[in-house]
Amino acid sequence: MRKLVSALAVLALVYFGAQYFASSQVSAPAPGRDAIASAFTDHRSSVEVTGQGVVARVLADDRDGSPHQRFILTLPSGQTVLIAHNIALAERIPSLKKGDVVQ
Repeated sequence: MRKLVSALAVLALVYFGAQYFASSQVSAPAPGRDAIASAFTDHRSSVEVTGQGVVARVLADDRDGSPHQRFILTLPSGQTVLIAHNIALAERIPSLKKGDVVQ
């Protein structure tokens, strides 16, 4: 089942298996580079991006501060990203389960 996610504040935390280097100077993505892959390569987190993937795991909501519905997506490249969907700004994705495709 395909579900569309329209979130104003999607935080893609792409720190899986790579060492994080904080940097205030981040280069712009090269032409044609995927925004999520670019954020991962540039060691950036807490960035708003658009993409599509398959739900690998549904996590418990983050209730610290503004509430977020959390889940892990597997992208077509095989890379995984943690999605934190701000349910204070947009509706919760109903009946979200492993195997669902979201965009």
